[in-house]
Order: sequence, then structure tokens, then C-alpha cells
Amino acid sequence: MTRFRRAPALLAGASLLCLLIGLLYLALQIRTIFSDQLKQEYAGLVLEAAGRANSARATLDAWQPRPGDSEARAQGYRHARVELAARLGSLAALVNASPSAAPRMPASASMPAASLTEADALLASVTTYWLAQRDTDAADIRLRITHVANVLIALAALLFCLLLTALGMYAKRNRQLVGESYEFEYAALHDPMTGLPNRRKLFAVLDDSAARLQAGTAPGRIAVLYVDLDGFKQVNDSLGHRAGDEFLIAVSRRFRESVRKGDVVARIGGDEFAVLIHEFSTADELTEVARRLIACVVATDEQMGIGLVRASIGIASFPDLVDDYQRLVAAADEAMYRVKRSGKNGYAFTAQDD
Repeated sequence: MTRFRRAPALLAGASLLCLLIGLLYLALQIRTIFSDQLKQEYAGLVLEAAGRANSARATLDAWQPRPGDSEARAQGYRHARVELAARLGSLAALVNASPSAAPRMPASASMPAASLTEADALLASVTTYWLAQRDTDAADIRLRITHVANVLIALAALLFCLLLTALGMYAKRNRQLVGESYEFEYAALHDPMTGLPNRRKLFAVLDDSAARLQAGTAPGRIAVLYVDLDGFKQVNDSLGHRAGDEFLIAVSRRFRESVRKGDVVARIGGDEFAVLIHEFSTADELTEVARRLIACVVATDEQMGIGLVRASIGIASFPDLVDDYQRLVAAADEAMYRVKRSGKNGYAFTAQDD
């Protein structure tokens, strides 16, 4: 079970690790893309310089001297030769300063006296190499951009899964907290042994019932029957506390089954119980409830073969017999003690002046 509970956390940890790896991969790819872009731009600069050198070479061909040409034409040829050497020198400087490995240009190629055939071959070689290099860099950039796009899609899907997992874990934890809160609240308002509402729960329900009655949203009257088990102490003393606990659990179940679903049976403490009747019309109805409660005690006593336990019950109602609902339980308790003083194993209503 613990392994299954840890599964979401392990999944979240693995997803975060994959996310970090993916982000690192993206950073490396983007860095390489920028590097390739710089290489591509550098190749463009080299090709521009090669283009200017080719233009200077074409100009030199145009000034090629012929027999009988004037001195001006010869002067133009010499100037074009110097210009070609300058262009080749600029090209050589760019090629030889390349940050990536590339064929170098000899310094002799940029000399004015260099062979034109050698210069032509060198220009063709440089142009072919750097055109291929630019195309290679462009293809590599496109490929890496595709990889980046794919990784971004995968990371987006992973983040979505992480979000769903986090929401699931949050919802599960929230349900656990709600369940724990309900369990704590239930434990605070119920008797742990019998499962019946305790004194605190009884008074909370009584406050709510009286408020609705006074507001006119609930008809009729409310009543409390206070039950004390006569002779129960002898059960604990003679048969032990385990038998006493079994008796309390059994009689609590019978009490609950003997009243209406909307009424409340609470264990006040020890061998004392209280029954809150939400609505009744006549005192005879309360008398019938008291008789049923006494019968529950007798039936439980006979079933367990004890022959000792009976019940004394005091009855108080609001607002006819008791004008303050907060005294309802106390008035029923006083009536119960009158029954005990008069012989036990019976019931009595509280007096008007109680």
C-alpha cells in the first residue's frame, strides 16, 4: 500500500528530472544554433570578400594590355592588379582568421606579382568551400530548430502531465484532509464505545431544534427523556467491565432502534443516556417512548442473563413544562432522580415549577 501511495511522488520526481534534462538539452541546442548562425554569417562575409575579389579579377581582365595600347591602359592594368592583390589580401585575412577549421590561403596569393592562374584556382576553391560551409550551417540550423520544436512539444506535454498529477495529488490530499476532519469532528461529538452522540452533540442539536421552534420553522414541542440504568454498577462489580461495556453497546443499539429516525439518542456518560424527541403532540407519546426505553433495558438484561439492570427515566418538555430549553436536560435529570427516590424502574414528568 505504501508503494502505491509513493507512486505519484515518484512519477512527479521522474517528470521533474526529465523536465530538467529537456531544458538542459534545449539550452545546448540553442547555443549551437547561435554558433551555427555566427558561422553562417562569417561564411557570408567570406563569400562577399570572394565576390569582390572576383570582380577585381574581372576588372583586371578588362584592362589586359594588348600590343599598341596606350600608357593609360597600361596604367589602368597596373592599378587593377594592385586592387586585385588588395582584395585577395582582405579575403586571405578573413579566411585565415576563421574561428572554425578551414583551408588557409597562402600569403603569396595576395602579392601583386602572384600568378593569375593560381589566383583564379584559389578563388574558385575558396568560393566552393565557403558556399558548401554556409549551406551546411544553414541545414544544421534548420535541423536543430526542428529538434528544439519537438523538445518544446514534449516538454509542454510533460508539464501538462505534471499539472494533472499535481492536481490529482492535491485533490487526493484534500479528500484525505476532509476525511480526517470529518473523523475528528465525529470523534469529538460521539461516544467512542457505543457510537452514540455525546453530551456536546446533544446540546448542539438541542440548540438547533429550539432555535427552529422559536423561529416558527418547526411545529410542535421538543422533549428530553433522561435515562439512568439502575443496578448497572453491580454488573461492573460482579461480572467485570467487559460485560458492562457489552451491555452498554447492546442497550444503546436497542435505544436507537426504539425511537424515530429524526430523534437523537445520546450517551451522557457512564450509565446515563438522554433521548431528544424533536416533535410530539401529547404526553402519552412521551410515555410510550419511556416504556419502550425501559423495555429495551429489560430485554438486554434478560438476553445477557444478568437480572440486575432496570431504568429510571425523567421527562421534560419545552415550552410547556420548561420555559427555558437550556434547562431541559437538567429538568429531565431532576425528574429522573425523583423516580429513583420513589423506587426506581419507572418514569416521571418534570413538575411545572421545576
